[in-house]
Amino acid sequence: MHDALERSKALFIRRWGEMSGYWGINRTMAELHALLYISAEPLNTDQIMEALQISRGNASMNIRQLVNWGLVSRIHKKGDRKEYFTAQTNVWEMFETIVRERRRREVEPIIETISRCRQLVADNMSTLEDDRQQEARVYRERLDNMADFLTTINGLLNALLDSGQGGLGQVERTLVKVAR
Repeated sequence: MHDALERSKALFIRRWGEMSGYWGINRTMAELHALLYISAEPLNTDQIMEALQISRGNASMNIRQLVNWGLVSRIHKKGDRKEYFTAQTNVWEMFETIVRERRRREVEPIIETISRCRQLVADNMSTLEDDRQQEARVYRERLDNMADFLTTINGLLNALLDSGQGGLGQVERTLVKVAR
C-alpha cells in the first residue's frame, strides 16, 4: 500500500504542476502547493527540496510567493529552529484566495487600463482627422465591449464569492437553469 500511496501522491503533484501553465504560475510553485496541500504534517524547506528535487533557492522563492498569496502558512515547532510550512486545506477558502488574488493582479488592472484608453481617445476625438475618427469609433466600441464583458465577469465572481461556500450549490442551480 505504501508504494501505491506514494505513486498516487506523485501523480497528483505532477498533474497539479502540469495544470499550472493554465493558471499563469510556474510549475514548481504549483507542485510545491500540491505537496503541502496533501501532506498530513507541515514540511520544512529541506523536506520540500527532497520531495520535489529542487534547489533551496527555488523552494524559498516559491514558498515566499505562496505565503504572499495566502495559500501557505509558516509554522514554528517548539524546540526546532527550522521553519515549517502548511497549505490552506479548505478548498473553498483556497479557491476564494486564488480568485481574489488573480482578480487583483490581472482583472482589475486591465479594466483600469481599458478605462484609461477609452478616456484618452474620447478626450482627443475632435483632434483626429475624419478617417481616423472612424478608426477611433471602432476602437472605442471594441474597448467598450471588452470592458462590459470584464465587468460582467467581475460581477459574477463577486456574486460567487459573496455567496460563500454554502451558497455555491444555489449559484450552480441558478446557472444551470439560465443555461437551459
